[in-house]
Amino acid sequence: MSGQNNQSLPEIGFIGLGNIGKPMALKLHETLLEQGAALRVYDYIAKPMKSLSAQGATACDGITDFSSCQLVGVCVRDDDDVDALLHGAAKESGLLSVLAEGAVIAIHSTVTRDNILRWSAQAAERGIVLVDAPVTGGAEGAQNGTLCYMVGASEEGYRLLARCYGAAAKEVLHAGPVGSGIVLKLANNLMTYAAFVAVDEALALVEANGLKLEQLLHVGEINGVVTAQMQRFISNREMLAQGCSDEDMAALMGPFAGLAEKDLEHALTLAEQSSQPLAATQLVREKIRATFLRE
Repeated sequence: MSGQNNQSLPEIGFIGLGNIGKPMALKLHETLLEQGAALRVYDYIAKPMKSLSAQGATACDGITDFSSCQLVGVCVRDDDDVDALLHGAAKESGLLSVLAEGAVIAIHSTVTRDNILRWSAQAAERGIVLVDAPVTGGAEGAQNGTLCYMVGASEEGYRLLARCYGAAAKEVLHAGPVGSGIVLKLANNLMTYAAFVAVDEALALVEANGLKLEQLLHVGEINGVVTAQMQRFISNREMLAQGCSDEDMAALMGPFAGLAEKDLEHALTLAEQSSQPLAATQLVREKIRATFLRE
């Protein structure tokens, strides 16, 4: 994208400024500023909007302020939140009734493929294009511009996202048609949570025999079995557990366990629809909350 002028870029909006969404939006805004453009942002919590606004982004009062956008990224918690944004909730209008014909909505949230396909069909009825573009790389990757976007879209839709997001990402990957991006995302998260359960049980085994986490991680680093992500997870969890009660652990780690359970449920649902048994993933689903809470 570097070197293109703002005339070649559509007007872009971004909704959802949480743990991942805020650094995603900030990095995207920084790359747009370099080309003389700006980003419209919205979240129902004012604090992250103020932070983006201080960097030059346009803070919106609601969904109707996105009516002029040709591309809107959505990064909210779950399927219900996406549904409410698209169709409206309470007195707020939905994106599908606000955006002009030809606009594109990119769903970055980890949701079900069924809902992606349903929303895409509903958008098409209004002349709007809805694609899935989940990401991997976490908040650090979003901040550093090293996320991988997994895009499920037509070739034209993919080219638009690659042009707009390319400078804010390590890679914008075309997974295939609509729904393909979320398949890759769920498979990726499946591997992530399986790794967390594995390192949790490995730690239990070494500690039961008088050895330490540092020894396990050292060996795992040497042979490449323990990834940086696994090391951060288990080290941070152990540090928290040393100074936290069970109630504190539930408050701090419980929300992350809930997201993991949601993603694994989505993966298992997709596996059932695909007639592909995932016996190990079912076990990971049963263990994942205890893994996060160190139970």
